[in-house]
Amino acid sequence: MDQLEIKGLNVSINDTQILKDLTLSIPKGEIHAVMGPNGTGKSTLAKALAGHEDYEITGGSVLLDNEEIIGMEADEISRSGLFMAFQYPSEIPGVSIANFIRAARNARLADGETFSAPAFYKELYEKMDMLKIDRSFTGRSVNEGFSGGEKKRCEILQMAMLKPKYAVLDETDSGLDIDALRIVSEGVNTMRSPELGVLLITHYQRLLNYIVPDRVHVMLDGRIVKSGGPELAQRLEVDGYDWVKEEVSDTAGV
Repeated sequence: MDQLEIKGLNVSINDTQILKDLTLSIPKGEIHAVMGPNGTGKSTLAKALAGHEDYEITGGSVLLDNEEIIGMEADEISRSGLFMAFQYPSEIPGVSIANFIRAARNARLADGETFSAPAFYKELYEKMDMLKIDRSFTGRSVNEGFSGGEKKRCEILQMAMLKPKYAVLDETDSGLDIDALRIVSEGVNTMRSPELGVLLITHYQRLLNYIVPDRVHVMLDGRIVKSGGPELAQRLEVDGYDWVKEEVSDTAGV
C-alpha cells in the first residue's frame, strides 16, 4: 500500500526529546489532520519529516512508499515526493516566483525529459487563476513583502505545480482571514486525488470545515494518543483537550 508511514519516531532538539515513539500512517489519497495543544510537537514533526538539520532523529523510521527517507538531505526528500508548506514561509529576495517554481519543477524531471517555457507558464497561470493570485506575482520575489494570505497561497501554488506524492501543511490556516482561508482551502480541495496524501497540522476546527479530513489524530506530549473521524475535531473545538488528557491518564494508570 502506498503511504507515508511514520514508525516509532523519536526526535530531539538541543538534547530535549520532543517526539516520543510517534507512529502515524497517511495513505495516498487521504487527508489526515493532526491537532494538539501548543508545545506538543506538531511543528517538530513537520520539520523532522522535511529533513530540517536542527532536528535530530534518534530513532524510528519514515517510509515514503516503502522508501526510507531518514538520512536523506532536505532536497532529496523533496524530490522523492514530499512537499512541505511551512507555518512561516521564508522570503527569498531576488528570486522570482516563476523562476523558483520552474527550477524546482525542472529538478524533478527525469533524465532526458524537458518542460518547455510555454507549457510551464500555461500551467502556472491556470494554477494562479485557481488560487486567485494576480499573474503579475510571477515577477515578484518569493514571499518578499507578501501578506500572510499571499504567502500561504504562494505555498499552495508551489504544491500544485510540483505535484508531490505527499504534502505536509503546517498550520496553513495561521494568519489567514476568512476569504484567504476559503481560497487556500479550495486550492487544496481541487488537488485532492488518489495520487496525493495530505497531512494537515492545525490548532483549529475552522480549517477542517473547508478541508474535511478522512482521519483526525490528537497529539499530546510528542505522541499520537487518539484517532477518529472528522467528528473528533468537532468535539475538540467544543470541549478542548482536557478530556483526551484524562483518557490518556486513565489508560496509563491501568
